[in-house]
Amino acid sequence: VQLQASGGGLVQPGGSLRLSCAASGSVFSMGWYRQDAGKQRELVAVVTSGGTPTYADSVAGRFTISRDNAKNTVYLLMNSLKPEDTAVYYCYAVGFLQTYWGQGTLVTVSS
Repeated sequence: VQLQASGGGLVQPGGSLRLSCAASGSVFSMGWYRQDAGKQRELVAVVTSGGTPTYADSVAGRFTISRDNAKNTVYLLMNSLKPEDTAVYYCYAVGFLQTYWGQGTLVTVSS
């Protein structure tokens, strides 16, 4: 299974972005991690195959994760973005035997 992420970019504080990540095959849970320079990788959000989401406290209420099982695609809608949300965002997907990772997409929140 391969993951193809897209949607990163530069946005002003308070703005919005939507990330997408398409898997080439069927998977179970899908989600997003992020990592900024000098910091540990942080789990941002995950959604089960049944659609149940879980969020990091730092993004709850601002980010929404969703998925389209017919397209094997997960989305991360990020609202009210803050400079501290700046990071490389990595999508991942849990398969039957292993976890798969996307290539990472950079999100920069800056004025």
